[in-house]
Amino acid sequence: MKKKRFACTEAEIQQNLSPEEYRICRQKGTERAFSGKYLNCKKKGTYLCTVCSESLFLSDDKFDSGTGWPSFTKPIDTKAVSYAEDQGMMMSRTEVLCANCGSHLGHVFPDGPVPTQQRFCVNSVALKFQPSRNND
Repeated sequence: MKKKRFACTEAEIQQNLSPEEYRICRQKGTERAFSGKYLNCKKKGTYLCTVCSESLFLSDDKFDSGTGWPSFTKPIDTKAVSYAEDQGMMMSRTEVLCANCGSHLGHVFPDGPVPTQQRFCVNSVALKFQPSRNND
């Protein structure tokens, strides 16, 4: 995967996002459980970063975790996301960020289905959806 160069200032990013998108993607917020537009999306395609349009997840790797957020077993490429320790909410979690622009996506947990046993729990607001050309 060829790395894109992200060159926007924080002010430019804020200007191009809704207040909710900015709160979640840049200030590490979260959307309410079961409220996201992609929670029940069954279409084939690719999920992109809201901020920089980097490809992050494939619909083939999406599953219903029952947690209230879109969940994926793996990113589209290991280099598409980065990780950070998150000690917020009085617990230790692993934050998932867009590796291209550093935007907060959600968290990853070790309780997903096989073969990865990972659950990438992602805010819909942090994603844009690009349907496949052959969307069945």
